Amino acid sequence: MKSISVKTLLVFLAAALFVACLQAADDPRLEESRALVQSFGTTLQGELKKGLAEGGPVEAISVCKDKAPQIASELSRLSGAKVRRTSLRFRNPANAPEPWETSVLLEFEQQAIGAEAETPSEHFAEDADGTIRYMAVIKTGAVCLTCHGAPLSPELDAILDAGYPHDRARGYALGDVRGAFSVTWPASDDASSR
Repeated sequence: MKSISVKTLLVFLAAALFVACLQAADDPRLEESRALVQSFGTTLQGELKKGLAEGGPVEAISVCKDKAPQIASELSRLSGAKVRRTSLRFRNPANAPEPWETSVLLEFEQQAIGAEAETPSEHFAEDADGTIRYMAVIKTGAVCLTCHGAPLSPELDAILDAGYPHDRARGYALGDVRGAFSVTWPASDDASSR
């Protein structure tokens, strides 16, 4: 029996990855996913800045707790995809990652080690049943540090402790992987024809 050389195996794997990337680049849901994430991020950041200006960090907590799910729900309703935020270190248990999201978040964290701060990270894949899964990394920005950095004011710590007794989302530094936006497109009826 012939053995396959490591070089041959690497060439084969690189070619398969290249073909998969070309197929993903042709899928219109990749651009739709990116647009949804862009809309979510821009809207949420605007709401956070407004909340900080009007009511300080306490209002910013309210924005993430109340307005972020509303933004996600509206984008989901308009697009037909499931749109949300998630993190390995989530504050709200409703934002806990699904198993596939956990894997991608771990990949994002590995990519961030030693990478430039501006390196964009995204994931786009189609499951065997035709479900499309997209994630885009959320890097910790200056506005995020108000409620997710360290140290926080004693008042803010007390409010977070009361509202989120199992909070894991503190102690971030500027540029850390804070989490990700996640978009899941349900399998279409014509998935088997692709």
